[in-house]
Amino acid sequence: MSNAILNPHVSVDCVIFGFSRDTLRLLLIRRTVPNAITELDDSYYALPGDLVNDSEDLHQAAGRVLHELTGLQGIYLQQFQAFGDPGRISKPKDRNWLQGVRQDPDARVITVAYMALIDSQKVQLQPGSFSKEAVWIPIDEIPELAFDHNDIYESALAALRERIQIQPIAFELLPEKFTMADLQSLYETILQRGLDKRNFRRKMLNSGIILPLTEKQHGVSNKPARYYSYNRQLMQNADSQYINLRMEGSFTLFQ
Repeated sequence: MSNAILNPHVSVDCVIFGFSRDTLRLLLIRRTVPNAITELDDSYYALPGDLVNDSEDLHQAAGRVLHELTGLQGIYLQQFQAFGDPGRISKPKDRNWLQGVRQDPDARVITVAYMALIDSQKVQLQPGSFSKEAVWIPIDEIPELAFDHNDIYESALAALRERIQIQPIAFELLPEKFTMADLQSLYETILQRGLDKRNFRRKMLNSGIILPLTEKQHGVSNKPARYYSYNRQLMQNADSQYINLRMEGSFTLFQ
């Protein structure tokens, strides 16, 4: 992308969620200035993103950012909102960083935000040209971020809580096989509240969205739990990509 013509007014930012050790995590980068003579004093973490190349569409730009950082392709990546507040690049540290990396640091930039869901345990992070570090941070430990990235992240989290109850996207955060307890822990973590064990199990089994495997846990002190897998074929053959996974006590736009 070194010879690419970048649009100075349109960018994409990726909110990348992962799940490990019963914790929902956000993938963040720490910024740097390529080829800078001295290290930029920048304590901000930021969402991965970039300006859009004039030869690519928005989804291709978001996919490029994701691939450069994780090496992954063909994973869940969906646009969820645009952000265009005139003051979104006005923080002093943001201004200093922009002056080091942009030909026109004063250009107003409207960003289109994408949400990605990945199994974080499968990823080997590859910090890009504008990042010196890439880390997974638990969502209850998110610091002040660059630009308006806190607003973008919070909007993505709200969208995730809505969508996991109308689309089977939460499975993108899990390994190929998982226990019912693993799945319930994921939902409880995202929704930030407890769920009734029997109702949750009934909801998932009745939906047909998971398939029981013959394999069970090994080397556990208690009764081994059965493993399940996501029934991708069910959704591939369905007329609609929506399914009722609404949990008790939840309000969604799709009842």
